[in-house]
Amino acid sequence: MLIIASYGEDGTPDEMNAAWGGVANSSRVAMYLSGGHKTVKNILKRGAFTVSMGDAEHAAACDYVGIESGNSVPDKVARAGFHVTKSEHVDAPVIDEFPLALECKLVSYDEETRLLTGEIVNVSVDERALDENGKLAVEKLHVITFDYANHGYYVLGEKVASAFEDGKKFK
Repeated sequence: MLIIASYGEDGTPDEMNAAWGGVANSSRVAMYLSGGHKTVKNILKRGAFTVSMGDAEHAAACDYVGIESGNSVPDKVARAGFHVTKSEHVDAPVIDEFPLALECKLVSYDEETRLLTGEIVNVSVDERALDENGKLAVEKLHVITFDYANHGYYVLGEKVASAFEDGKKFK
C-alpha cells in the first residue's frame, strides 16, 4: 500500500492510499490515481509529492486516509494520527510515522489513463529501518499490501530468494 502525501493550497497536509502503483525505474514512480482525489489536485498545483509505504502498525490509519476524502475532511491527516515534516527537497510533507519516503517532483499526469508519474529526487530513510551495516532492512518496515480479491491488508517481508543470484542455477 502506497501512501501519497501532498500539501493543499493553504499548506494543509493531505494524504491518500493507493494500491495501483510502484517504482517504474531507478528514478521514477508511476501510479494510477483518479483526478478527483484532493491529493491529486494538490500534486497538480504544487508539482510535488511524497510516497511512503503503509505498515502494519498504522494499517487502520492507512485505511482511513484511503476511505476518507480530503475534499470533505481537510484535517484527515491529523484525524488519522499522522504527523508530518516538510521535505527539504520538494514542496510536500514527509510522514513522520513511516521510516521510508520517496520525495518526488511531478513529471506528468494523463487524465484519460489516470497515470501519474514522478521523478524521485530523494529517498529519506530513518535509522529504524536500517540493519547493523547501515543498509535498508525491508523486514523492519512491516510493509503492507492490499489484497483486492479479499479486501484485506497483509504484511510483506519474508525473504524467499536472492535476486539476480538464485535464478542462475537454471543457466
